[in-house]
Amino acid sequence: MVPPELGNLGSLEWLALSSNQLGGPIPPELGNLTRLRGLMLPSTELTGPIPSELGNLGSLEWLSLHSSNLSGPIPHEIGNLTSLQFLILGANNLSGAIPPELGNLTGLELLNLSSNQLRGPIPPELGKLTSLERLRFQRNSLSGTIPQTFLELDMLNLLEIQENDGLCLPSTPAFLTWLRGIRRFSGSLCAASTPTSN
Repeated sequence: MVPPELGNLGSLEWLALSSNQLGGPIPPELGNLTRLRGLMLPSTELTGPIPSELGNLGSLEWLSLHSSNLSGPIPHEIGNLTSLQFLILGANNLSGAIPPELGNLTGLELLNLSSNQLRGPIPPELGKLTSLERLRFQRNSLSGTIPQTFLELDMLNLLEIQENDGLCLPSTPAFLTWLRGIRRFSGSLCAASTPTSN
């Protein structure tokens, strides 16, 4: 397990414990590491929820928790991490809706929520992530259409939405023009009569 005593290392800036057999939950005490710029715990045997206390890490630029056994919702407190550039939560068992608070992460360049059990529509607030270059939603249970606000994502060059519960990209002229600026798109276009999310 990850020792909760690591939360006492108040000057720590990087914590990387990837690709090992660490089990048990992520200790909420890691939320005390307010100078932390990178937290990497991917490819482990970690279980349980993502602690809401990680929302206290205001200096965090890189959060990677992919390829573990984490479950439960994505805490809305993650939206407090306004210095974040990379948020990688793919290949877990995360469930529930995508928190609209993630739209506060306006410096984000990569958002990977793939291969989870996330449900519901894409929050239109994610259209505020104008620095976003790569966005991965594939292999979830998301539904509806990509919001109209995504037309503001001028930096996006990768969008993966395949293998969801009907999630599709509107086939309007505006979205088709926008799509031509994306280097890699994996997913489906909505039927022409499908209304666009607002």
